[in-house]
Amino acid sequence: DVCEALNVTVSPGPTVHYSEGDNATLYCHISQKRKTENLLAVRWVFAASPTQEYLMIKMTKFGSVQYYGNYTHRFHKQRLHLLKEKHGTMYKFLILSLQQGDQGHYICKVQEIGKHRNKWTAWSNGTAATEIKVISSKSSDDPILKKNHEAWKFFEDLYVYAVFVCSIGIISVLLFTLVILCQSIHNKRRST
Repeated sequence: DVCEALNVTVSPGPTVHYSEGDNATLYCHISQKRKTENLLAVRWVFAASPTQEYLMIKMTKFGSVQYYGNYTHRFHKQRLHLLKEKHGTMYKFLILSLQQGDQGHYICKVQEIGKHRNKWTAWSNGTAATEIKVISSKSSDDPILKKNHEAWKFFEDLYVYAVFVCSIGIISVLLFTLVILCQSIHNKRRST
């Protein structure tokens, strides 16, 4: 039987920008499986240039994750994670703490595998890609950008902002209580 290729899409895409040190989350969506009981093998491939591709990580048809090439080192194993979501129709690929060397094309290659006469057979394939661009934190030498960054640096941390807002609220409640207390003392003196 002839089967159409798997419909594979990668999001976000086609190009996504991250700052150096950010965590990237890529999703590989799969549809149009030949049979619901068939299993999927998912591979993520990195291509710094169109001519060079490197297999990074793979989830086998049974759900075990394998690392390849330079990505077998402990450092990369801590940074790369591949997780299955939504009943095997979506796979989440995490890259922690992006660096300049992580910039390039990320390709999700999916193969549908099923049993045929007691042998595992590949029925269909699908491929999709996205490009990650890593913006260096040192690349902004523009004095206006530096000035704006320094002006808003204090407010970048959400926790500092929350503490600031809560402090204003607490001070307002204390002032309100103090005014009510002073008025009640003043009214008692007047009545006596």
